[in-house]
Amino acid sequence: MWVVKLGGSLLTSPWLRLWVDVLADHGAGRVVVVPGGGPFADAVRMTQQRWGIDDAAAHHLALVAMEQHARILCSWRRELVPQHNIEGIAAVARQGRVPVWFAASEVLDANIPASWDVTSDSLAAWLAGRLGAEAVVLVKTPRLGAPAAMPELIREGKLDQWFAKALAGFNGRVSWLAHGESSAMAAGLRSGSLPGVEIRPQSGSLKKMRTREGPAPE
Repeated sequence: MWVVKLGGSLLTSPWLRLWVDVLADHGAGRVVVVPGGGPFADAVRMTQQRWGIDDAAAHHLALVAMEQHARILCSWRRELVPQHNIEGIAAVARQGRVPVWFAASEVLDANIPASWDVTSDSLAAWLAGRLGAEAVVLVKTPRLGAPAAMPELIREGKLDQWFAKALAGFNGRVSWLAHGESSAMAAGLRSGSLPGVEIRPQSGSLKKMRTREGPAPE
């Protein structure tokens, strides 16, 4: 199983519906989707700044923001099924459908910091460890530029500060795809070969795991 994190920024991208179609058509029983909070999470940030709500409340609201994105995705294709916990995710995957993680209840019960240092990237990695998944695929708006390993991506703010800790219980691979690269995901699911650019845990080079066919629009 692959955990596929669809960045919240895709909510303003013309490619989001293509991603949903790819995952519904090719990912049944093989992927679990973790949506980012996107503009819904941005609204939580603004609310916290304006009204001074505490980090625990903001953390809860940011998780609900992820669930708002999740609800949109599930409304588009019946193959995508809301699930709130590990057992439900596994059951839906066994049924040959695509579980979409509604994260709030499980994350609030876990020992995860109530902080903006923890984003949906880290939560996808944490979930992957719990599921024993083979891979985490981070789908984000930008392409990776020059090769960089996980420590560099964290320093540059492209991954959150808790990401390395979130990977502590995960033994699989992590890759990065830009929002215009849904065709690479489709090809990877058909072939079983993880697409995108692999994120290495230590400093060094990144490996392109699939040759892309021309530039993808941003």
